Amino acid sequence: MTSMTALMSGRYRLGEMHEFSAKGQNFAYLVSAGAIFALDEAAHGVLRRLEHEELSHEDLVAALAEGGYSRQDAFELIRELLFVQGITSDAIRPAKAPSPESHPGNPPADFPLQALVLNITNQCNLACTYCYEFGADKIATPSGKPKYMALETAKDSIDFLLEKSPGRQAVHVTFFGGETLMNFKLLREVVDYAEGRAAAQDRTIGFSLTTNATLLTDEIIAFLSDHGIGVTVSMDGPPDLQDKHRVYKSGKGSYAVIEPRLRKLIAGHKTRAITARVTLTDGVTDVIRIYRHLKDDLGFHEVGFAPVTNSGDRDYMIADSGMDEVLAQFHELADEWLEFALRGEMHGFSNVSETIGELIQGVNKSHPCGAGLGLLGVSPSGDLSPCHRFTDADTHTLGNIATGIDAGKREDFLSRGHVGAKYECQSCWARPLCAGGCHHEAFVRYGDTGHANLHYCDWIREWTDTCLRIYGAVSVMNPEFLQRFAARKGLS
Repeated sequence: MTSMTALMSGRYRLGEMHEFSAKGQNFAYLVSAGAIFALDEAAHGVLRRLEHEELSHEDLVAALAEGGYSRQDAFELIRELLFVQGITSDAIRPAKAPSPESHPGNPPADFPLQALVLNITNQCNLACTYCYEFGADKIATPSGKPKYMALETAKDSIDFLLEKSPGRQAVHVTFFGGETLMNFKLLREVVDYAEGRAAAQDRTIGFSLTTNATLLTDEIIAFLSDHGIGVTVSMDGPPDLQDKHRVYKSGKGSYAVIEPRLRKLIAGHKTRAITARVTLTDGVTDVIRIYRHLKDDLGFHEVGFAPVTNSGDRDYMIADSGMDEVLAQFHELADEWLEFALRGEMHGFSNVSETIGELIQGVNKSHPCGAGLGLLGVSPSGDLSPCHRFTDADTHTLGNIATGIDAGKREDFLSRGHVGAKYECQSCWARPLCAGGCHHEAFVRYGDTGHANLHYCDWIREWTDTCLRIYGAVSVMNPEFLQRFAARKGLS
């Protein structure tokens, strides 16, 4: 606890924060805490002064008093800002920031697993030209591994998940491929097995899957709905854009095959929202047209966009000018998201929704995602990897379902991926939400899973600022919406 003597003897300076305003209200995003503070005029004025000069405790109290603060209230505000490092004092020893060479700390010894991604097949009936299945991390993968997961391996994976998640009432399994539905028989058996095993422990287990939708049938749709299985469809938009890269091995486009199946899925799946995930590539950057088609014409509940992962030299790479246009269209949809929220309506643009959800939760990441922490990928052979994107990449294997986690490999992966080990991230205000970016993308582009994704830094900062302003505007004009949004998304 900081003593009053220490508080009163120090000189104060501005800490690490990102300030923004929305609907006439000033806010500060406190980097160390991943928290958002609404600033009244007096507090905002003090922070402005601290940008240019150090102030004593009495100077701070006096400045706040001019804005209507009592001495006690001023003291409490100063203490709170010190606690979240919005301001700092030379009388209080700051926590030592990790150097690029320092070890950021061991990962948790109990390995609190929460989710598995089961790659139940590495086979696919499409030949999408940008698929990371054939990326730089797969070159050395030996042949001879199974192409389809065996039922025994899948059951062992469920047992592993339940065993390695003590204390968690609910866990999750995502089915992935290749094309996931090429092994639907196994998927159905695994769901039945997992539900029984979880129920025997008085626990719950949720499911989701990713699919290209080419193999959907009435029977499959009914099963997915009956078991509340979330569905993400990899799809790039209307026919001309979908068929540019998402093609069969013959070169034939896939839109005509999946369109009627999608309509049945969206109409017939009654228990979970259906999401589209769009991969943006050179020539497939018309974000607004894609969104309108998938959301309004086909009826997807949510639509999310991601630029293609590549090493910077692929022929489908989006040029800088193309990325600028993508971001401009993102902003147009973000404005729509805000308009909907102010009317109390949900919007389907996932790129905003996901960030708003993280802001509501006060996320402050040590790592970009749960890869290697609460989440693992399982290959058809049972090999464990940090996530599904590293499946069957032998240089990134973290063990096997049959033998367990290789603690040394996992510790190395997580230590290098810790935001504190990424030098470039230490001066970035957006690191609580980014933590340096995707491990897999870092490996493909830089050859190191622990490298910051520097090519996306400006993008991430600008997009995070946009979402902060949306959050601020909604908190001022329609705060009840944020509560309903959190409840609908199941955020705690």
